[in-house]
Amino acid sequence: MMKMASLTLTQRQLCDLELILNGGFSPLNRFMNKKDYDNVLHKMQLHDGTCWPIPITLDIDESFADNLSSGEIISLHDAEGLLLATLKIDEMWKVDKQREALAVFNTEDETHPGVSYLYHHVKQIYISGPLSSVTLPHHYDFNHLRYTPSTLKKLFHERGWEKIIAFQTRNPMHRAHQELTLRAIEQTGGKLLIHPVVGMTKPGDIEYYLRVRCYEHILKTYDTHTACLSLLPLAMRMAGPKEALWHAIIRKNYGCTHFIVGRDHAGPGKDKSGKDFYPPYAAQTLALSHQSQLGITIVPFQEMGYSMRQSRYLSIESFSTDETPATISGTELRHRLRSNQEIPEWFSYPAVIEELRKAHPPKHQQGFTVFLTGLPSSGKSTLANALSLKLREMTNRQVTLLDGDVIRTHLSQGLGFSQQDRETNITRVGFVAKEITKHGGIVICALVAPFASARNKVKEMISAEGGFIEVYVATPLTICESRDRKGLYKKAREGSIQQFTGISDPYEVPNSPAIEIDTSSVTPESAIEFLIKQIKLLGWIL
Repeated sequence: MMKMASLTLTQRQLCDLELILNGGFSPLNRFMNKKDYDNVLHKMQLHDGTCWPIPITLDIDESFADNLSSGEIISLHDAEGLLLATLKIDEMWKVDKQREALAVFNTEDETHPGVSYLYHHVKQIYISGPLSSVTLPHHYDFNHLRYTPSTLKKLFHERGWEKIIAFQTRNPMHRAHQELTLRAIEQTGGKLLIHPVVGMTKPGDIEYYLRVRCYEHILKTYDTHTACLSLLPLAMRMAGPKEALWHAIIRKNYGCTHFIVGRDHAGPGKDKSGKDFYPPYAAQTLALSHQSQLGITIVPFQEMGYSMRQSRYLSIESFSTDETPATISGTELRHRLRSNQEIPEWFSYPAVIEELRKAHPPKHQQGFTVFLTGLPSSGKSTLANALSLKLREMTNRQVTLLDGDVIRTHLSQGLGFSQQDRETNITRVGFVAKEITKHGGIVICALVAPFASARNKVKEMISAEGGFIEVYVATPLTICESRDRKGLYKKAREGSIQQFTGISDPYEVPNSPAIEIDTSSVTPESAIEFLIKQIKLLGWIL
């Protein structure tokens, strides 16, 4: 009997599969075929005319696709090997990422997290076919809050709830959010479902474990039998207006009759020129225009601000021209948490702030990575060794040194020096550094890391957990060559080494490193003194 091909699903694919299997993505009962995919891109509809704005696809790499054929059955597993479903292939096609980016996100700007994920994480081939469910993905955390559409509908029925207002969130809730939901309850005469996303959100968002504890505190502030909390295993795309439509469809599938759409719903932030990707109320406009197709009532709300004069929250439009609404942005909140500043009670509840303070220690107590990059023999390893010793002298923090040569011997043994192997090596280092940074340690990395794309990927990984300080060791090539004790530059120029950065292979200079240093004109002691000073100025050590 022929062995069935096996596919281990990514986190996004796991989220999508769970919502296909449990009915959260109804009427989808499979990953989209090409006809549905094309219709979604061009018309925001499935082939049968059903409103659906976001493509739900299963991507595989070309090497895996080369060994598959139509009619073949593949097994779909989680990272631990648990069999979740099988898929009988009836279509395979190559993705046009530019076309998808423009159709879904209306931009190719890789500052957009959805575009970045599409370009750098989604593989080249989409496959589709009928799914046979084996089991839903298994969760070990917050199982008392993980309702499927059918179990949530049953809960609503048992409680006698007929009007249910869904509130979407990927951030902690504060008093402004509570005020907005209370107004929705009063306006509709319904009950509230707090339905936060606990799958994939925007990179850098607060992890959901902390958020769920905050939601549980907020839940206690509502009147008894007025609100409930359920977790949604969704992988967000941050597609703004189209995402609002998608979220409304999902909440209808979970038994809700109303859906709150606020300002900048599912907005991804600003583009590379500093402008918002989508107008602040574009999501409301699009959702309201499709309300009859959605089968759920859209409840639009403006941004809320606190009135010091009236000691209560008002919509921004309700403020008189001579009063400025009191607000605290997410950036300002993080700053106050990290610098241990006061957070006023008009903004949030003490129990929520206490939870947030646990996860936001002052900057100088957080983990960080110093990532030294530059040409071979530029002085990276010398600086890294000296910096790790100096930091051990100055602090009682755990300091880990990840040197390129040592990593090649142990973590990346067997990898060559092709661009793909180099990027794999750097990604491995980044993963280790991320885990150490996440748990409050200091990491010093010294690698050539010649490609900007790989460095940016590592920066994204680590910045989500703590500090990332890119140090460009900008020592000129002539100096690096003159220092080459192993004679590698000479061999590269003679052609006996085919791939050598700076000679036969390019080095992509960092665009905006946090620190730049040329070791050709300073002593090692002076260089370390300069690095320590700069790290202090950045706030990562006192």
